[in-house]
Amino acid sequence: MAIEETTRARKKPRTAIDREVLLKAYTLMCTAKRMADLYDENRDICSKYVHSTSRGHEAIQLAAGLQLKPIDYASLYYRDESMLLGMGIEPYELMLQLMAKRDDPFSGGRTYYGHPSLRRKGFPVIPHQSSATGMQAIPATGMAHGIAYLESQSLLKGDDERSVVLCSLGDGSVTEGEVAEAFQMAILKQLPIIYLVQDNDWGISASGNEMRAMDAYEYAAGFKGLERMRVDGADFVDSYLGLQKAIDHVRKRQGPILVHARCPLLGHHTSGVRREWYRGEDLELHRQKDPLDKLKSYLLEEGETTDSLYALEQQAADTVARDYQRAVQAADPDINDFDSHEFAPSPITIETGTRTPKGGEKVVMVDAALHAVDEILKKHPEALFYGQDVGRRLGGVFREAATLAQKYGDARVFNTPIQEAYIVGSTAGMSAVGAKPIVEIQFADYIWPGINQLVEELSKSCYLSKGKFPVQALIRVPIGAYGGGGPYHSGSVESALLTIRGIKIVYPSNAADMKGLLKAAFYDPNPVVLLEHKGLYWSKVPGTGDAKTIEPDEGYIIPLGKAAIVQEASSEKIDSGESCVIITYGMGIYWAKEASKSFAGQVEIIDLRTLNPIDWDTITSSVKKHGRAFVLTEEPLLNSFAESIAGRISKECFQHLDAPVWTLGAANLPAVPLNVDLEKMMLPNAEKVRGALGELLAF
Repeated sequence: MAIEETTRARKKPRTAIDREVLLKAYTLMCTAKRMADLYDENRDICSKYVHSTSRGHEAIQLAAGLQLKPIDYASLYYRDESMLLGMGIEPYELMLQLMAKRDDPFSGGRTYYGHPSLRRKGFPVIPHQSSATGMQAIPATGMAHGIAYLESQSLLKGDDERSVVLCSLGDGSVTEGEVAEAFQMAILKQLPIIYLVQDNDWGISASGNEMRAMDAYEYAAGFKGLERMRVDGADFVDSYLGLQKAIDHVRKRQGPILVHARCPLLGHHTSGVRREWYRGEDLELHRQKDPLDKLKSYLLEEGETTDSLYALEQQAADTVARDYQRAVQAADPDINDFDSHEFAPSPITIETGTRTPKGGEKVVMVDAALHAVDEILKKHPEALFYGQDVGRRLGGVFREAATLAQKYGDARVFNTPIQEAYIVGSTAGMSAVGAKPIVEIQFADYIWPGINQLVEELSKSCYLSKGKFPVQALIRVPIGAYGGGGPYHSGSVESALLTIRGIKIVYPSNAADMKGLLKAAFYDPNPVVLLEHKGLYWSKVPGTGDAKTIEPDEGYIIPLGKAAIVQEASSEKIDSGESCVIITYGMGIYWAKEASKSFAGQVEIIDLRTLNPIDWDTITSSVKKHGRAFVLTEEPLLNSFAESIAGRISKECFQHLDAPVWTLGAANLPAVPLNVDLEKMMLPNAEKVRGALGELLAF
């Protein structure tokens, strides 16, 4: 469909829209206006929590909401209350969210007005998203990507009609770099998505000419393969006919499209930033484009009477008044339920399968991971694997995806551009439509561009949707220093990741654990980051031979949150008070094993295996048994996860300690230096651990 054709929607006869649709749109516009007015009239109640309304945007939003179908998906932004009304959400339900009430259907009082998450029969699916100032473009594109993948594998059953994804954006948010990543992937994969950009020429207090060099329609011209359309977002008829054409284009799988709609902003930016503070004459210019006035004039021209329209206005006002009173009187959330749905329950609760099958052969960690992913892809056609350089030409920079693309095809195992935000954030959309993504960040040092998506879109989804939208995502991250990798390929980032609530962090130290934990991470319905130490991949680093193990069978799974005692102290040393426990993970296991050879029978070693959730019971049991604890990490020690564990041990096990809790980690420097001798100076090693152990045991 050529660009010129997409703009012809305005030239269609206006009578192409059914009268019933027009009158419904008018009623809902009156409803949205009355809601906004009522919220202002009752500021003491309605502005307790910050909110935005759709005043000025009603026409384009209703044009979308009235045309989306239950088979469709939507990613909305915080001003889209009219779109929700068009889908069939009642004013009462929106008001429950406005007032953070218990029965708020989206979040049970946990998140802001206009932040929906809906999985309800007869409605489009609306996964949770953040405040949606551009970040939602990636998860929304991930939804379209997941749909396209499932279609390619003939895994979607049901309606003959194909689903579309609508991603709603404010024009100011299109300047976000993550939006460009989304556009790029939508075009590369020809995904079934509509980017609906609502442009009211304002951010908060910054106007369009302060924030952008061009509007979204002009910007989209630089993305070859992304169709564009302009509509008058204040004119319901023009908006409806334009979106009708855009939706048809996407349903026919003719590629992604951007619809740019100019709208007036008639309400406040939010209840906390009021229009009268800064807009002056601009506000009067916007009022002249009120969508409600435009639609009313059109309906009168088409033969509706003033009395009939007044009756609809009264109907809307009565509904809003009644629903408001009900919402005010509705129950508040149960405060004892404040912490539910941090995670969705995992089906993996016990260790299953055979860890060391008879006749099994030893494998290195990287091969154990490769075989685990291979077995998953073979068993689960809804699973796919993507990231930088994991496709058929290379199979991963560590060969961790070798042969997978050849076995399963380029639709399932493929390269992405250099865009970590898309790699991470797309998993939220994939998960929402039923695809099961395994993705890879090439090095831990490269994860930072994806942190926004990890925090805002993945980690909060289960909690803020009250369990409706947990994000099933397995994110593989090679980590750690390995002999001269230098400052951009050697970093350890677990402490930073562990400050993000709502994600699980796994860190295997050997091949058997790698396979069992990777499988558990895949089956876990929550976001899981799997940290894989590069120095253990092939057991080439001196002292890491034990990382190579007999390969477990295909059914082997280790539940997350269970530590392993990989070395025990002798009962004689424990009874005589000459023992200690080292709590560590990853490469720390091998430093601890080597160092402990100088203290025969005196050292127990705990391999945490999962950093969140942590196996605190195993830690405290061992600390109480030995009276001495040593926490070992590869990270710089200051303000680290290791120091956090040490502090907690000091508090909770104080009466059982015979010495301060010892800690050892890397020097507190911002990066791992390239020169191998400098690297050795910075990082822990067995010799440094041996010295620290001697001090602890002698205390």
